[in-house]
Amino acid sequence: MYAIAAGHNRDMMQPLLAVHVAAGSIALASMLVPMIAAKGGRTHRRAGWVFVASMAVVSVTALIMSAARVLFDPRPEAKEFGCFLLVVALLTGAAVSAGIRVLRFKNRTGARLHWWDTGLPLALGAASVALGVYGVSRHQTVFIAFGGLGLLNAAGSLRYWLRPPASPMHWWFEHMNGMLTGCVAATTAFLVIGGNRLGIWPLVAWLAPAAIGAPGIALWSAYYRRRFNSFKAQSSSHASNSQLPISKAQRVRIGSW
Repeated sequence: MYAIAAGHNRDMMQPLLAVHVAAGSIALASMLVPMIAAKGGRTHRRAGWVFVASMAVVSVTALIMSAARVLFDPRPEAKEFGCFLLVVALLTGAAVSAGIRVLRFKNRTGARLHWWDTGLPLALGAASVALGVYGVSRHQTVFIAFGGLGLLNAAGSLRYWLRPPASPMHWWFEHMNGMLTGCVAATTAFLVIGGNRLGIWPLVAWLAPAAIGAPGIALWSAYYRRRFNSFKAQSSSHASNSQLPISKAQRVRIGSW
């Protein structure tokens, strides 16, 4: 009976799975363009929206399919994995959502209390704690790792929204973190799905993108912090020296970064 019910659920989910895979493929194909294109330019924005729309479809379809596993699949292992995938879908959706939402509030000067901006990371944080505790009880390394990743992401997002901005370019770093986290999620999905064909151990497929991506995001953020500080120092130097006024081109470049 379990096998019949599980097979019926899989048949019902096949169209949704096809949409999920197609959206993930588009996200994977489009994610490199915003990374290498001029920041803020037309190509960056257009490719970025393609990536965001694709990842939104990926997250929503993943949430639906995961919830279906938890609610309707009678197999205990399917319910367990469904709970795990729910957290992964929440993590992906929350990161990409925050990466876009910050662009709407570049000029905020205080904390922002909004049901969506704070509610999504709160839900992610609660789900991540539950997943981590369950992972510890079941000795599931992947569950523990993603529980920790989800909790860190949720805490960072809440800290961002519930505090006044720490710098004028606060939105830049939060946008970059959210979008790159989405890229890590898309890469993880690709490796997990194609891992067997590529000869990749499943645990490596799940954890390697985050293990490489997290330090990569930190290094890239540090690079831009140094660059912004350099531009700020140049601007202050020009402003303090009436003989060397800052040019319009320099102002534009500083503002665009």
